[in-house]
Amino acid sequence: RGPAGTMMPGETPPPPAGTAACANCGLLQQNINEYVAALIALKQKMIDGDRLLTEYQQKCTDILYCFYSFSYRIKISALRCQVEQMLQKLLPLEKCQEELGSLKAELEEKKVCL
Repeated sequence: RGPAGTMMPGETPPPPAGTAACANCGLLQQNINEYVAALIALKQKMIDGDRLLTEYQQKCTDILYCFYSFSYRIKISALRCQVEQMLQKLLPLEKCQEELGSLKAELEEKKVCL
């Protein structure tokens, strides 16, 4: 014991005279058991919550994949339409180039004849 009857760290007080070693031990043990049970239940809830979050995250990933896949298909479809429109605009130009080529050839023939 420390000076003047104070207790040192790690010491337990002696039981009061005329009482059992620990009159409240049963109640303390019951409280500890309840706290342990509550902690175990909390741990299980955390595990279940983590599992739900993982499932939710996977579903979000799946939804995003579908969205981006759909978005890319829309963009590809739009690009195909643009390519088709450009090709339709090019066809008349190609015909004009052919006509221009034949006109140039005809002009060259007339120059040679002159």
